[in-house]
Amino acid sequence: MDVSVLILNYNTCQLTLDCIASVYRSQTQYTYEMIVVDNHSSDDSVTRIPATFPDAVFIANPDNGGFAKGNNIGMKQARGRYTLLLNSDTIVEPDTLETMVSFMDSHPRAGAAGCKIILPDGTLDKACKRGFPTPSASFYYAFGFSKWFPNNPKFNGYQLGYLSPDDSYQVDSLVGAFMLVRREVIEQIGGLDEAFFMYGEDIDWCYRIKEAGWEIHYRGNTFIVHYKGASSRRKPFKIIYEFHRAMWLFHRKHYRKQYSFVTNGIVYAGIGVKLAMSLIKNKLLRPASASTAETERRIQT
Repeated sequence: MDVSVLILNYNTCQLTLDCIASVYRSQTQYTYEMIVVDNHSSDDSVTRIPATFPDAVFIANPDNGGFAKGNNIGMKQARGRYTLLLNSDTIVEPDTLETMVSFMDSHPRAGAAGCKIILPDGTLDKACKRGFPTPSASFYYAFGFSKWFPNNPKFNGYQLGYLSPDDSYQVDSLVGAFMLVRREVIEQIGGLDEAFFMYGEDIDWCYRIKEAGWEIHYRGNTFIVHYKGASSRRKPFKIIYEFHRAMWLFHRKHYRKQYSFVTNGIVYAGIGVKLAMSLIKNKLLRPASASTAETERRIQT
């Protein structure tokens, strides 16, 4: 088995069905298996998905333990030389698997690789290629400097906006919506850190991959489409809280010992300020319609 395609589902039945169908349309010489992990959905996922795709491995969890825990459960069942983390709200192009696996096979030091990810309107999902959120990079990103100086590497260390999304190069971090990881890497460093519930676990994983001496590559020569929740409408508190909690967890885990007490205090205060600003901004947005609220509730990342 070459690739284990791992999809985490939580109340995204139709999105997941569409995602699986797009994978099965892949034009590739490589063999792959489909593993769907359901995080205790309340919709008809547990009946429709296995009925529609009986060849897929379907795992129904008794509770929703989050993105990291759900994917880790699926990884234990994976038989492939590579494991592909794939969001349920994505559509894979027919050439994507072939392109990405071929690249990994020809680059044995590549521990993980990701491709270009575009949104339904054709714009880039900027999370698909990132630098690590160091205190300075996080500051420039959180408080808008990266938008003011989009072509300046100093102010764009996080989203790497100065690099063309159509090119290919090594990066620090990918996004969990599409991450192809070598089996040896998972055996060496373990799975996702389950302290992260629904944000940050992908960056943490990439940090550990590079720390173990592996390369991480971004490939701009193929893409997937990512259907994310609308950002112009009000979000649930938990979404905003978990996003900022992930910032705190990552810094505490990887950077706290590298910086002084003062710097760490400034970082934690900055996260608190950013959380407060996000909550205030979110409060001013118009409430989501019933259908939009349901769709956003279903989105994992």
